[in-house]
Amino acid sequence: MPVSASTRERSRVFLDEDGEIRYLFPAEVWPSAKPSVLVVVSREAITVLSTGLWSRRKPKSVLARLPRETVLGPVDTHLTPSFTVEGIDYELDEEYVAVVHAADAEITRSGGIPPDPFPDV
Repeated sequence: MPVSASTRERSRVFLDEDGEIRYLFPAEVWPSAKPSVLVVVSREAITVLSTGLWSRRKPKSVLARLPRETVLGPVDTHLTPSFTVEGIDYELDEEYVAVVHAADAEITRSGGIPPDPFPDV
């Protein structure tokens, strides 16, 4: 399920003033005492927001801020989709694997943003 507009607005508070959200997806940090996070990809940075133990929709604090040039993938889809960034393992729902790939393609492709797979929708 796509991330709601209200979750996007709550997440925007933790970004820089002109921080435009390019990609946003929930993930789980495994193993961790604060497992639920939102990963927010903006033009300037990748921001990992803690949502606490009981919610995947309400960001509470910034756990990490990474340079936008950071590549999130590859996503290991063998069992539960997961990826590792800066030594931290993140698990995500299958539906968000394409979001991670799109965020990575934006910085690794010479043409910039990947083409919209559903331009008529």
